[in-house]
Amino acid sequence: MTTGTVTPYRSDPQAGRGGFAQLLRAEWTKFRTVRGQLIGMVVAALVIVLLGLLTVTGSHTSCGGASDVCPALPVGPDGEAVDDTFSFAHRPLSGDGGITVRVTSLSGIITYPPPDHDKIVSGVVPWAKAGIIIKDGIRRGSAYAAVMVTGSHGVRMQHNFARDTAGRPGGVSAASPRWLRLTRSGDTLTGYESADGRQWTKVGTARLTGLPATVRVGLFVTSPGDLTVKQADLGGSIQQVRFTQATAVFDQVSLEGATPRGEWSRDNVGGAGKTDWERYHRPSGVVESGGTFTVTGSGDIAPSTEGLSIETTLSGVLAGLIVVIVVAVLFITAEYRRGLIHTTLLASPRRGRVLAAKAVVIGTVTFVAGLAAAGTVVPVGTRILRADGNPVLPVSTLTELRVVAGIAALLAAAAVFALALGALFRHSAAAVTAAIVAIVVPHILATASVLPLGVAQWLLRLTPAAGFAIQQSIPEYAHVLGHHSPQGGYYPLEPWAGLAVLGGYAVLALGLAVFQLRRRDA
Repeated sequence: MTTGTVTPYRSDPQAGRGGFAQLLRAEWTKFRTVRGQLIGMVVAALVIVLLGLLTVTGSHTSCGGASDVCPALPVGPDGEAVDDTFSFAHRPLSGDGGITVRVTSLSGIITYPPPDHDKIVSGVVPWAKAGIIIKDGIRRGSAYAAVMVTGSHGVRMQHNFARDTAGRPGGVSAASPRWLRLTRSGDTLTGYESADGRQWTKVGTARLTGLPATVRVGLFVTSPGDLTVKQADLGGSIQQVRFTQATAVFDQVSLEGATPRGEWSRDNVGGAGKTDWERYHRPSGVVESGGTFTVTGSGDIAPSTEGLSIETTLSGVLAGLIVVIVVAVLFITAEYRRGLIHTTLLASPRRGRVLAAKAVVIGTVTFVAGLAAAGTVVPVGTRILRADGNPVLPVSTLTELRVVAGIAALLAAAAVFALALGALFRHSAAAVTAAIVAIVVPHILATASVLPLGVAQWLLRLTPAAGFAIQQSIPEYAHVLGHHSPQGGYYPLEPWAGLAVLGGYAVLALGLAVFQLRRRDA
C-alpha cells in the first residue's frame, strides 16, 4: 500500500492557536494520497449498494391466489399502510351530529391450530373492537374516528389508524353495559363513555382536517388474528396467526343531526373476515331486530405491518460496515507500523488535536460514502421491489431521508469508534477484531434469534450495536398485534436514541485514546 507524503505541521507558537484547520488539511491529504484507503471507502459503498440490490432482485412475496402480483396496500390519511377490515352498519351524516349506543355484549371465537383452523374455542382477543365510528365513506384507508370497547384494553378512542387514546378499563356484559357517544362539530370529533347513559366522561378528541360535509356514521365490529410465537429448535421463531371473530350486541341506538331515516346500510369493509372459515361459525355481518343490532366481524382497523420495509434494501450495510472498520483502523495503525506517527505528533504542540483531526476526516469521508450508498440503494431498491409486485410498506419522505442520513451517520460513528480503538491498541488485527465484536457480533446475535428476546433487546440497548436502530422505518404500535423483535426489524430504542448510544461509545473511546496518547508519547 502506498503511504504517500506526510505533510509536516508547523511547530511555531502560532500552530497551537487556530491550527486545527491546518491539521485537518494535512490529515485529509494523508488520507487521499493513500490509494488503498480511498479504494476501501469506494468498496464499502459499492458493497452496500450491490448486496442491497442483489437482495431486492431476488425478493418475491407470495400473496396466494392465481396472480403473482400482490394487491396494493391500503394507505391511511398519514401515508402509512393500514388494515381497514370490519363489519359496518351505517347511515349518512350531513353536517354536525353524532351517535349514542349501549353495548351489552362482546363475545367471540378463536380457531386453531393453523393451517386448518378446525378447532374452535370461545374467546375474545385483547384487541377485538366493537363500537361506533364516523368515517369518510367506506373506502379502505379513509379518515375516521371511533370510540370502542375492546377485549382486554377497556374503552378506547382511535382515529386515523395510528392514534389511540385510552378510556376507562374493564369489559362489557349485560349486567355491566358500556355506553358510547361520538359527536361531530365541523372537523372535530369527540368521544365519550358512560356506565349508565347519564353521566358522561370524555375519552378524547380528534381533528380530521378536510372531512367532507357528508360522512358515514354507525356501528362496527372487528377482531384481529391471534398471534402465537414459538422458539424453533435451531434458533429463530415460528409465528402462527389464528383466525378470530368477535360479535357485539348494541341497543339504545340514537342518532343526532341531519341523518335521513330509513334502512341501515350494511358493508363488510375490506372483506371483514369472509373466508372459508365461515363454514364453521357465524358469517360476518349485521342482524337487526327490534332496535337491537348484532354485529359480527373480523380483521382490524389499525396500521398494517404486512409487507416489506425499506430496510430490505439495506442488507449490504453490515458487510460495508466491516470494510469501513478496516479502513478506519488502518488510517491510524499504518502510521504506527511505519513509525510515521511520531513525526505527526512531534509536529503538533497539542497531540489530542491530531487524533481529533483524524476522527473528523475519517468520519466525514465515511459519512459522504455512506450517504451516497444509502441514497442510491434505498430509492432504487424500493422501486425494484414494487416493480416486482412486492408489497412495500410506504413511509414518509422525512422517514426515508432519516434512514438514508442515519445509515451514513451510523457508518461514520462506527469509523470514529474503530479509529479510536486503533489508537488504543496500535495493532490493526486487534483493533479490527474489537470493533467487529463490539458492533457487528451483537447485532448478528440479536437479529438471528439465537438468544431469548429479552437478552437480544438488552444487547441492542447497551452495546454499540444499538446504532442500528436508526434504520427502523416502521414504528411499533402498542395497539397492533405483532412480534416486535429485532429479527423482525424492531429495535428496543428509538432510532436517534440508538444512534446516540453508538455515538457515545465513539466519543468515549476517542477520549480514552487521547488520554493514552498523551501518556504514552509524552
